[in-house]
Amino acid sequence: MSGNACCGRKTAAARRGFWKRASGGVLPGTLLVLMPKCPMCVVAYIALVTGVGISVSTAAYLRMGMMVLCIAALGYLALRCFPAKAVLKRARG
Repeated sequence: MSGNACCGRKTAAARRGFWKRASGGVLPGTLLVLMPKCPMCVVAYIALVTGVGISVSTAAYLRMGMMVLCIAALGYLALRCFPAKAVLKRARG
């Protein structure tokens, strides 16, 4: 049963559903914020964690790929949580 559809109010369960869907962006957002700013830092982190050394050019491609992946995940989350119809409806009235 949807929360109080007759009077248009959202119940606590409906509000929790939004936050549950929106929390999917925590991991991509955190990775995007904590991402190293230079390829040498990526090389150092990978060597520290795995013990394997990679070249700087490979680290640059890896860093760019991680940024694209995180931004795509956040974009998908935004489209899923805020559909275009709801945004247009709020803007009009």
